[in-house]
Amino acid sequence: MVSNTPQNQNYDGSQIQVLEGLEAVRKRPGMYIGSTGPRGLHHLVYEIVDNSIDEALAGACSEIVVEMLPDDIIRVRDNGRGIPVGIQPKMGIPAVTVVFTILHAGGKFGGSGYKVSGGLHGVGASVVNALSEWLEVEVCDGQHRYYQRFERGNTICDLQMMGDVDYTGTQVVFKADRQIFETTAYDYDTLLTRLREQAFLNAGVNIVLRDLRQQETVEEKLQYEGGIQSFVEYIHQRKGVEVLHDDVIYFSQKDGDTTAEVAMQYNDSYNELILSFANNIHTSEGGTHEVGFKAALTRAMNDYARRYNILKENDKNLSGEDVREGLTTVISVKLTDAQFEGQTKAKLGNTSIRAMVDGMVYDKLITYFEENPAVARAIMDKALGAARAREAARKARDLTRRKSALETASLPGKLADCSSKDVSQTEIYIVEGDSAGGSAKSGRDRRFQAILPLWGKMLNVEKARLDKVYGNDKLMPVITALGTGIGEEFDIEKLRYGKVIIMADADVDGSHIRTLLLTFFFRFMRPLIEEGHIHIAQPPLFKLTRGKQVRYAYSDEERDLYIKELNPEGNGKVDIQRYKGLGEMDPEQLWETTMNPESRTMLRVEMADAVKADEIFTVLMGDKVGPRREFIESNARYVQNLDI
Repeated sequence: MVSNTPQNQNYDGSQIQVLEGLEAVRKRPGMYIGSTGPRGLHHLVYEIVDNSIDEALAGACSEIVVEMLPDDIIRVRDNGRGIPVGIQPKMGIPAVTVVFTILHAGGKFGGSGYKVSGGLHGVGASVVNALSEWLEVEVCDGQHRYYQRFERGNTICDLQMMGDVDYTGTQVVFKADRQIFETTAYDYDTLLTRLREQAFLNAGVNIVLRDLRQQETVEEKLQYEGGIQSFVEYIHQRKGVEVLHDDVIYFSQKDGDTTAEVAMQYNDSYNELILSFANNIHTSEGGTHEVGFKAALTRAMNDYARRYNILKENDKNLSGEDVREGLTTVISVKLTDAQFEGQTKAKLGNTSIRAMVDGMVYDKLITYFEENPAVARAIMDKALGAARAREAARKARDLTRRKSALETASLPGKLADCSSKDVSQTEIYIVEGDSAGGSAKSGRDRRFQAILPLWGKMLNVEKARLDKVYGNDKLMPVITALGTGIGEEFDIEKLRYGKVIIMADADVDGSHIRTLLLTFFFRFMRPLIEEGHIHIAQPPLFKLTRGKQVRYAYSDEERDLYIKELNPEGNGKVDIQRYKGLGEMDPEQLWETTMNPESRTMLRVEMADAVKADEIFTVLMGDKVGPRREFIESNARYVQNLDI
């Protein structure tokens, strides 16, 4: 019998917990910085730097220095106006103390402190303070230098005047709290990428990144007078692609305190890259400014093509995907009341900026095409080629569907499906080779594990359009088995398996197959990566046996540890088998080491930086040899398990 009587009879007002001050941040850090992993750790630096950038936006700061000190301490200083040190009337304490100890406090909610700001939520400095073992701030107001220290968000000493100065600026030094973060080790390249973005977005501002953690200092000075035009040039230079037109197309417009600027250039690849920013914050999920740009670009291209008879009367309009093929664009808007979704500010919501960007891009792009007909024609030819490929892909897709309908089953013939239809439980192993596929089929749990064997190398989609994908006999089984479709037809709601696991040999060929599959998922099924569905199986490298004792080792270090464990006296023999392929394992071994959810090790594929991922896929999988050679030479020292 089920009772409706609550088990806890003492639920009353005393059990409602109120978190005061910065305690809420320490209890739920993910709500404020996204995660307590590396991404959240680096977000601390961004919050402090963003405050300095806001000073640059206000025209009060020309230099920002970010230093990585020993023990992963961060120091950020600027030559802005300095955080106000006078008494804040409502709180009765210095304004700088308020900024670092009270949520939703700052100079960005109104008044004349900042007309444009990325830190609109007013929680940045206080959140960094709350999540640091300690934080020290120094402010120079042109007359005096002031100092204050905090520990885990608590004020350790009142604001102190330390001496006289004749300059202005703010310096913040902090150490991330080991009690909060999974790691407190900062990555130089991650910070460099973010700071370079800021230097591009704020033409002329000098940003310095300095790593002082080793004996030899590493330093990068970032200053770009060309602004976002230089940003587009830099991206193409890094990717090693050929551009269709020499000059970066640039538009800008100002309306009161709101400004919008767009830089765009086409290249010979089949992939688009749109980077959008609002008040210097990267809006990774886009928003109204990005929607306005896309709509205007498509409309302008079609109107121009109709006006000059490039598109005939009976031709279909170019689609958005057609006109964006091979396009790299940076969109930057700055506005007084930016409305972001969430503290991490991934998407812009202001409706007025859509109309502004739309109108600017349409009018100025039409004018540009009129004045530069040769560039317009090269871009039109690129889009028309994309449209023809899209139509060919549609025909290939329809042919595939008709063929499937005539067959007894629409799923791939080699697919060994699972019985469960619960996507939260099901998983599919994409296995290299028929031999390993056979072992996987025999060793799996048929209730929730499906097996799809693949043989040979599939198409490198970095060098192919969508129509070639539909004609590839290695990729079509993957597309059909997953059920989501690809490209503009992709629908994650139709995904048949919650985990998509790539299982390939631990050798060069296996690495190549993994890379080809990851390239395919990134270019045509990116949400699978973004939402954590793609995994990489980790089969063991060694089997160690002594008598009836068996151990599986996944690295050379683990192998050596097991040798000592199995033979502590050093007077016996441990048999060591080096697995060269998945096919060498029988079904029981494969299940025990690689497929059993209770004992297996898997890597989930995550994408912390989509721009960096786009660059790496282009460099490694594209046509240009030079950038690939440079990448390999720069990263050769990090290679592990290279077959010789």
